[in-house]
Amino acid sequence: MTLPQLEPLQLLALPSCDADEPENVCVAMANGEWHGNHLDPNSQDSLAAALASVADAAQETVMELLWQAWPLCPEHGLGMHLREDTEERLSWWCAGEQLRRDPAHIHAAVGALDALGASIRPQT
Repeated sequence: MTLPQLEPLQLLALPSCDADEPENVCVAMANGEWHGNHLDPNSQDSLAAALASVADAAQETVMELLWQAWPLCPEHGLGMHLREDTEERLSWWCAGEQLRRDPAHIHAAVGALDALGASIRPQT
């Protein structure tokens, strides 16, 4: 939904260079191209760690292969970054627009970029 011109991203398992090691998993484009690091093997320790690892790898693959920031804040057109709160919830965070003095804000939870609704702004 966030890259409508492309097929969905996919998880891709790659054989390890060492026969005694498990396969590596990365996030790839629909055609199998990928870039960046494999998913962190320790990310299976918690749901938040797994989600962060997949989101980070997806962002890396899109940015390096398509040469564009992703995901973009629809309000500011800026690339967003992962942020984890104290309850291990992950969100896409935007720094806001400096010229208009717009505050930083959370745009959407990781996994919910295609959901409808307004950005969540911290209360001041």
